[in-house]
Amino acid sequence: MRSATIRESEVFPPPLLSEIEQRLARFVAEAGYSPNLREAVEYALLGGGKRLRPMLALRCCEAVGASPQSALEAACAVEMVHAFSLVHDDLPALDNDSMRRGKPTVHVAFSEAMAILAGDALLALALHAACSTGKESGRIAHELTNATSAMITGQVLDTLGGFPDGEGDLARLHSIHSHKTGALIRCSCRVGAICGGARPAAFAAIDRWGDFIGLMFQAVDDLLDVTQSADHVGKAVAKDEGAGKLTYPSVYGVDATRHEISRLRADALASLEPIGSGAEHLLTLTEYLAGRTR
Repeated sequence: MRSATIRESEVFPPPLLSEIEQRLARFVAEAGYSPNLREAVEYALLGGGKRLRPMLALRCCEAVGASPQSALEAACAVEMVHAFSLVHDDLPALDNDSMRRGKPTVHVAFSEAMAILAGDALLALALHAACSTGKESGRIAHELTNATSAMITGQVLDTLGGFPDGEGDLARLHSIHSHKTGALIRCSCRVGAICGGARPAAFAAIDRWGDFIGLMFQAVDDLLDVTQSADHVGKAVAKDEGAGKLTYPSVYGVDATRHEISRLRADALASLEPIGSGAEHLLTLTEYLAGRTR
């Protein structure tokens, strides 16, 4: 894989990251929150992270022939949903995590009540951002709400169950991750393509690519959870295994998980062929995500 030679600045170029950060900060500043709520929202949203999902939106917009800035508001909307999900997933009633991105989680830094309310605020702000995307705002909002519903379904399946009777572990694993992680990653790609005015063939290619990289991202995440330290990845590790949750290594085994990542990488790369030269940055993203170490 090329991933070992790909620099983060290649995948997350500082000028685009700066635009994302500035637009996110502006949305929060204009929201009219009370000072304590604003502080918690800023802590959750502006306190780090690679910005993978907004970058996917910008790059997919660019891949279909438009300026990446055309997808900036939609990209921010997806990132707000992602931030909301992390705040709520970390709560004591769910994953009960005390560390996120190398710092205390929102409920630890503020309070459980404020974490719940900050997550609620982020979800509302995401819809506001989606409605700021211009002529496609209705379609963007529809994509975002569908993906958010799927993500919540995935969290329910992962935490509380609710699978059909007789469904095996492999089918359950795929259902959890295609919803909990994959839906929002796929949404990022789809809204970027929509903002870029993608033609049907290009949109279909972006959609397939989003499916593959969503599953691949989670497979890599699960692998890192059993092969890396908490200090390295910036969050608690081995908790899913200890809780008896379904993960790629628990279902496939570590070696077969690596093989599955390679298979998903190959499928993702092949899915971009209809886009041609416009897919250059998406090819780089695929390689980077397949070989990331945190």
